[in-house]
Amino acid sequence: MSIWEFANPVRFMRLSGRVLPWVTGLALLTLLPALIWGFFLTPNDARQGATVKIIYVHVPTAFLAINVYFMMFVTSLIWLIRRHHVSALAAKAAAPIGAVMTLIALITGAVWGQPMWGTWWVWDPRLTSFLIMFIFYIGYIALWAAIDDADKAADLSAILCMIGSVFAIISRYAVNFWSQGLHQGTSAPLIRPGEETQVSAVFWQPLMLSIAGFFLLFLALLLLRTRTEIRNRRINALRAREA
Repeated sequence: MSIWEFANPVRFMRLSGRVLPWVTGLALLTLLPALIWGFFLTPNDARQGATVKIIYVHVPTAFLAINVYFMMFVTSLIWLIRRHHVSALAAKAAAPIGAVMTLIALITGAVWGQPMWGTWWVWDPRLTSFLIMFIFYIGYIALWAAIDDADKAADLSAILCMIGSVFAIISRYAVNFWSQGLHQGTSAPLIRPGEETQVSAVFWQPLMLSIAGFFLLFLALLLLRTRTEIRNRRINALRAREA
């Protein structure tokens, strides 16, 4: 079975309807224990104190903020090349979720930065590119809402997504491009606990569970919102025929 078969709205609705309850259940069973474990059952850090526990929300949301935009890039590209409506609607459905994740990452980053850096915000390359990416999220959502023709809205928003993906890349690799920034290095080493320079296992284990929980939450919300977008498109098509 080819993955392109699920570009058919009927097959996508059938498959997602079966998968959605399981993904939702797994998200709840993963995320809630992860946050309880991280916030209430782990010790304070010797240098950062209780502030370190922000990582259980900040790291997963920052990870998703960037990768949701990459997902939108891929689905928008599929729409422009193959004209599969499900891919365009999936990108549209993902945008508000990615925007919320980005906003949470910005807020939690500011809460962490105030005691660590002595300020709520700095025009660090990574933080600045992250903020610009958030603005592109908002612009993408607004563009969809401003255009009545669904295909034209999908085309223009896909082009906007292509442009905004530059800032998603910068957000991901800014610490490699500009070493003078205040933001700490990439969080990729967090997946290798136990080394002297890496995060302690006592924080790493609930963090990995939290990342998995947030990812499953995103997947559940994405399926739910995409299904809603497909239903709305069907309703609009029926109204157009009756008019």
